[in-house]
Amino acid sequence: MATLKLFFSLLMVTVHLTSSMAANRHMLMGNQMIDSNWYDAHATFYGDMSGGDTMQGACGYGDLFKQGYGLQTTALSTALFNNGLTCGACFEIKCFNDPQWCYPKAGSIIVTATNFCPPNYSKSEGNWCNPPLKHFDLSKPMFTKLAYYKAGIIPVKYRRVLCYKKGGVQFQIKGNPYWTLVLLYNVGGAGDVKDVKIKGSSTGSWLQMSRNWGVNWQTGAKLVGQSLSFQVTTRDGKMIKFDNVVPANWQFNQVFDGKTNF
Repeated sequence: MATLKLFFSLLMVTVHLTSSMAANRHMLMGNQMIDSNWYDAHATFYGDMSGGDTMQGACGYGDLFKQGYGLQTTALSTALFNNGLTCGACFEIKCFNDPQWCYPKAGSIIVTATNFCPPNYSKSEGNWCNPPLKHFDLSKPMFTKLAYYKAGIIPVKYRRVLCYKKGGVQFQIKGNPYWTLVLLYNVGGAGDVKDVKIKGSSTGSWLQMSRNWGVNWQTGAKLVGQSLSFQVTTRDGKMIKFDNVVPANWQFNQVFDGKTNF
């Protein structure tokens, strides 16, 4: 009996270790799919603690509170913004090697890229968003999780991480009867979208959309009165098909829930 109990105990330990290794391997694979390496950069902040100045922006998002991003956001310098292709990507950032300003044991923050920090060529110094510098202009609440706000600017380490968003991908339909513009937000996984296709219930085939600016994608096809489906591909190559997420009686400026996410 004692031998049998020992056997089952060893079996349970083996199962636990195997499942733990699999889970860790899955997490590691997820990080490697983006980039698990840490890189050097600097960070500043803009706006006040309310975050009002962080709304809207060069990625095309609107009210970041309503869209689920809140104040966990950042603007990116030219070197990281990639002409808007990085909009929606998530970054883990930690204050590094500045004991005067870094909070002790502050840990790290995770933010979504929602805006652009424009370069300034009028000054010879202090232009942290000029190429080729990698720089994050954080909301003030995020900056003050890492360091004292009086620091103004801090050295940081950063890496790309997967985005974890609640609910499905959101589609806001804008434009006019002859031109459809779709704002995509709350995108999980890699976060940044590299390709979108759209299909109306009467078109019969998938139509390639082009990126207008930020996270806004466009088509010149006439789609009014049709239910709409989408194929969305994120930067890591993962694609999800959203069938008939927009009903035929849709109106411009309405938002529709894709129900699933990356």
